Amino acid sequence: MTSFSPLDFRARLRQTLPYQVLLPARPLRPHCLAHNLKEASMFRPRILFALVLFAFVPAFAVPQEMHPAARTTPAFDQIKSLVGHWEGSTPDGKKGQASYELISNGSVVMERMHAGNEPEMITMYSLDSDRILVTHYCSAGNQPTMQTAASPAANGKLDFTFLRLAGAKSPDEGHMVSLSVSLPDKNHLNQVWTFDDHGKTMTENLSFTRKS
Repeated sequence: MTSFSPLDFRARLRQTLPYQVLLPARPLRPHCLAHNLKEASMFRPRILFALVLFAFVPAFAVPQEMHPAARTTPAFDQIKSLVGHWEGSTPDGKKGQASYELISNGSVVMERMHAGNEPEMITMYSLDSDRILVTHYCSAGNQPTMQTAASPAANGKLDFTFLRLAGAKSPDEGHMVSLSVSLPDKNHLNQVWTFDDHGKTMTENLSFTRKS
């Protein structure tokens, strides 16, 4: 029988062990996978937002490029020159304020007027072929439209005569039937409004001075 000492056993054990022990690769931790998925899900909406933004930017830019400057005439340019704020009065001392704003790509002049104790009223000036139209949104609740003669001269005076009436209960309901606009210079404005109510006419004169 062969005998060996504990030292011989340890020597043989060393001979049977491999010289290099290969450890398995570190396993994928569940929390790392979840972290990666979370980062991907957060990044995806940013890409979608950028794509949507680039898609809509041209859509906002195109309308400005597609609309050329509005057509105008020398007489309508005089109406456009009213843009700003004005203060005025009537012959009997009633105070009034008016403001003018260019809207709709320069094709319409909007007048806001508050005279005396009357509610604020709006009047719109625009071109219709070779005439200038004015539609008055009256505090009486109707909307008369008046027009100039064809191709009015740019001489600082425009006369508007009755064309049609909207919003009235009857044709003879009280409404504006004419308007005269005078521009002696760039800082002064005079208006004469004529109102007809069942055949009875009344006029009101307004004089304004530019404030801004």
